[in-house]
Amino acid sequence: MALETGRICIKTTGREAGKKAVILKLEKGFALIDGPHLKRRKCNIRHLVPTSQTIALTAHATHEEVSSKLSQVK
Repeated sequence: MALETGRICIKTTGREAGKKAVILKLEKGFALIDGPHLKRRKCNIRHLVPTSQTIALTAHATHEEVSSKLSQVK
């Protein structure tokens, strides 16, 4: 699976390990991620495992929009 905007991923390292995140933007080996139990931040793409699920979002989506859309996905 390719990493792309809107792809739901699982963090594998750090204090957020095991939590779901959504990719908002990709740039040179890093991804801007956000999620219901995460702060919006840059993350190394090696620390993400992509799932087969995607949601329609833009890089300018607010934290509340990301959290509500991700909570609707099971």
